[in-house]
Parts: sequence; C-alpha cells; structure tokens
Amino acid sequence: MEKHHLSRRRFIGSGAIAATGLLFLSKSSFAGALLNSADKPNSMVNGVQIGVITYSFRSMPGTAEDLLKYCIDCNINAIELMGDAAEAYAGAPKRAGVYGRSPTAEETAVNADFPMRLAEWRANAPMDKFVELRKMYKNAGVKIYAWKPNALGKKNTDAEIEYAFKAGKALGVNHVTVELPDDEQTKRLGDLATKHKMIVGYHAHTQATPTLWDTALSQSEYNGINLDIGHYASGTSSSPVPFIEKYHDRITSMHIKDRKFNNGPNAPWGTGDTAIKEVMALMKTNKYKFPATIELEYNIPAGSDAVREVKVCREYLVSALS
Repeated sequence: MEKHHLSRRRFIGSGAIAATGLLFLSKSSFAGALLNSADKPNSMVNGVQIGVITYSFRSMPGTAEDLLKYCIDCNINAIELMGDAAEAYAGAPKRAGVYGRSPTAEETAVNADFPMRLAEWRANAPMDKFVELRKMYKNAGVKIYAWKPNALGKKNTDAEIEYAFKAGKALGVNHVTVELPDDEQTKRLGDLATKHKMIVGYHAHTQATPTLWDTALSQSEYNGINLDIGHYASGTSSSPVPFIEKYHDRITSMHIKDRKFNNGPNAPWGTGDTAIKEVMALMKTNKYKFPATIELEYNIPAGSDAVREVKVCREYLVSALS
C-alpha cells in the first residue's frame, strides 16, 4: 500500500488555505513555512519512485515556487526540473518581450546578443542560488533528481556545458537530461561529463530504436538513457519492456506517457498502446532504482488543468504498482 495515505487526506484538506498563504510569503519565509509543515509529499510506491518532469506544468505559471507548490499538491516528492525555472531563480538574463506576442523591432534588436549574454552569465554564475533552490525543495520534501538545462547543445560553449554540470551538482541531481544529438556531440558531452562525474541522460522521440543509444553508451560510462516509453512504443510499434530489461543499468530516468503505435498521438493513460502497467510491474519486480517520471502530454480535458491531470497519471501508476 502507498505510504502516508492517512496524512495525505489531512494535507489535501489544508491545501487551499496553505496555497493562499504562500502567495504572500517571501522566498526565505516560503522555504521556512514548508520546513515547518507536518505533511510532506510521498510518491515512492512499493519501491518505485514516481516523479514528474516540470514540463508537465507548462500550461501554468512556472516559477520555481509555483512548480514546488504543484508537486506538493500532486503528492509527488521527486522531479526532473526544466532549466528555465532554475535559471530564472538564479538570476539569468531574460529575453526582451512579452510571452504570447511577437517581439517589437526594438525588442528584436535587444535580443540579438541574448545568446552571448546568457553564455557569459552561465560561465560566471555563482552556485549559491542553485544550492538555495535545492534546499527550498528539500525542506518541502521534494528531491530534484534530474535537471534539463538548455545549455548542452552544439552551439553552447564548453563553459556553458560545464556550468550545466556544476549547477546540476548544486541542485543535488545525479544526472542531467538532453535531447539525443549526433555522435560528435555525445562524444563531446560524454568527455565533459566524465571530467565532472555527472551522468547525461539522452532523450529520444519516435526515432528511437533498440540500438539508437549504443554509440553514445560506448563513448563514455557517463552517457546514459533518458527513456520515454511512450515515444519508444509509438516509434517502434512495440513494447519497451525488452529494451528496459537489456539496458536497465544505463537508464538514468524514464518518462512515462501513453501513445498510439505507428507514430500515433499522445493519449490519456490507459487508452493508448504503451505498456505502462507492464513497465511498472517490471520496475517493481526487478527493483529498478531509476525514477518513473510522469510527463503530461495528452490534451488537457475541458474543465481540468495540468495539476489535476498529473494527479490522474499518478493514481494510474499507483494502481499499477499496488
């Protein structure tokens, strides 16, 4: 059975009052309030760590404090953190303009050198704000196990890549994640990851095949797999179970979603072709330690929101593991 079931009811009952109060707290008092909370989230179920990638909440306000509140509300104690929120918290420069409209000519001119300004900031960024962010989440009972910064691409400097690893360590993660690039870039990242002893989990979409990661894995022991079972099932029209059994020791974390075969669409969980329940059973039976990361990508139904749907996904996994 799931732990802390009784305290969960108590937590939900006080959630609305707590959420209202948190809106008026400073960052330091926000962390303090969470530290003193009697109830903390728990999504470790029968030995399997259920987590969520904060991308799942992209339709909602996305500050670091917002994301933490969503995790608490969803009763999830472990996350893969997207890079933007952490960098904003740490004081990274921002693009000029307003989300939802095209930039003006003046804003476009200001943004021309944005990549250079961001690279310069990253190369010299102190780590204290990342440590502070980790402590705020930890005090609330949420572990950041992975970070996905937009700093690991071919156009990023070595200094930016090394910054990503240093910031990841400050956040307390055991791996960073990135979309799978070409062989030259996985070699470059693998070499720098070896230097910093930080694992890189490479994410793939429907281009996934049973051998897609083999070159990257051969290049460095610090190159790993951030498997997405929905994309894998959709792209291969097959179950990911044999792949997981073969490569489980190189999987850093695993995205969970449901998709249809033959490059079909994302689907509400249980209505697609992805073997989610079989994967959960495999993780439970074999005691795999990598997290099962909820990634909400199906269309949110009318009248619902991302937090409600992540709760639905969480309960689907709890049921599969019970």
